[in-house]
Amino acid sequence: MFRVARLRILRKLKTRSNSRTKVSCNERVCPLKRYGGLPYSQILYQSPENKDYNLLMVTVSDKSLDRTDTWMSMRSVLLLGCVMTVLQAGLLWTVPDVSAESGVQNYTLDAIVDLALAKNPLVFSAEGQIEQQRGQQTAAGAYPNPTVTGYTGHGELRDAGRAGIGLSQDRQSLMEYNMTVGQPVEWPGMRSARQQVADLGLATANVGMLETRLNLTSQVKVAFYGLLLTQQSAALAKQNLDTVEGVARIVRARVKSGEAPQFESIKAEVEVLKARQQVARADNAVRVNRVVLDTLTGGTLGSAYAVQGDFKGIPRELHIEGLMARMMDQHPTIQRLLKSVEQSDWKIEFERQSRMPTVTVNGGVWREMGREAFAGGLSVPLPLWYRRQGEITSSLGAKRREEAELLRTRNELGRAVHQYYQDARTTAELIEVFDKGLLKQAQEALRLAQFSFQQGASSLLEVLDAQRVQRQILLDYAEARHDLSVSLARLEQAVGGAL
Repeated sequence: MFRVARLRILRKLKTRSNSRTKVSCNERVCPLKRYGGLPYSQILYQSPENKDYNLLMVTVSDKSLDRTDTWMSMRSVLLLGCVMTVLQAGLLWTVPDVSAESGVQNYTLDAIVDLALAKNPLVFSAEGQIEQQRGQQTAAGAYPNPTVTGYTGHGELRDAGRAGIGLSQDRQSLMEYNMTVGQPVEWPGMRSARQQVADLGLATANVGMLETRLNLTSQVKVAFYGLLLTQQSAALAKQNLDTVEGVARIVRARVKSGEAPQFESIKAEVEVLKARQQVARADNAVRVNRVVLDTLTGGTLGSAYAVQGDFKGIPRELHIEGLMARMMDQHPTIQRLLKSVEQSDWKIEFERQSRMPTVTVNGGVWREMGREAFAGGLSVPLPLWYRRQGEITSSLGAKRREEAELLRTRNELGRAVHQYYQDARTTAELIEVFDKGLLKQAQEALRLAQFSFQQGASSLLEVLDAQRVQRQILLDYAEARHDLSVSLARLEQAVGGAL
């Protein structure tokens, strides 16, 4: 709500004590009265945001003038009072609560983070990677299946007379068959290495899920603070448009009454057009940031929603040494790469152990014409010409690549921790400058401009310039708080957890 304003206009006017001239301000008709021997008028100014009324008392001097001068002068005074009330509204500006909009769902930061972690496709992809590695782990622990080979067919005895055995055979034909069974037996060292590779693959996937959640949370926070800033910028632009339109109406009335030249009305209309452009750009920025945040939640938020919350302040206990130590110890990306390097070691071991051949134990039975046999044996591949030199070299190269990636990631994260830490410190100091004096100085400058305008020492455009400066300072203050929140969110991502 706006505060009650009492303004005393020091411009000398002349009127009769029994004057009942009626004047209007913002569609409120106010009769001329007397107070303490001096005529005055009570003006009700209606706020366009909350529809509250403000009482404005304008006193004038008591000297005789004709009715025409009284009407023109009193109207000028009342218009001046309306301008001062409008400008005071800018001085006491606060961002309206977006939750008051009907039909718009409000979301807090924690609620949006929960939605993103539950609906974002990146999380589904990380879950699929975990399931894939679980399957690899199951496959690595399985034993190789045996091989069964069988043949059967009709057999008939031929050339029995030449061998002199034809008379000794009871049957000249028979259904013959044979069957063999082979069971591969893996080398224990190779089997153990393969299982270690699979176990580390699952561990890497689990840490990768933590990394995905960390990065997604940081992206949601950055998008949330961006939308929060654009909402406040849009609210400020709409406040500016309401104020400029009110001033334009006053200027048009002054031009119509002959108290101001025509070019002031043109200037006021130009200011209105510029304010409308600012509102359009601010609304477009809000829509774009809504789409960005909605995309991170997998389309759960929709197109019509608002965010509710505030920017984050810098923690008191924040030291670069502790942040670096936490980054080295707990960051999911570093942990994942450490697991990958260890997995590469076991891949090398697996390839080396694979040089030992896999022995296959075979057994079989044969039933043929005049013969029946049971046999067993071993099948052993001989690594004479190739001993997996290519696979071993490839595994060694993969390990070097993983180690280089680990080193690069540590350097990049260390740089990011220092950068965002310094950004947060610098922005916090800038916000402290705003809090300690800059905001108050801007308000005081606007108050002096209003008082100077009241005394007739400055023009209306000078007051509007002072108000524009104050609005820009308010916007810079909001941007500084936004930058601090974004730096802290990035710092959390670089450290690997909440500060």
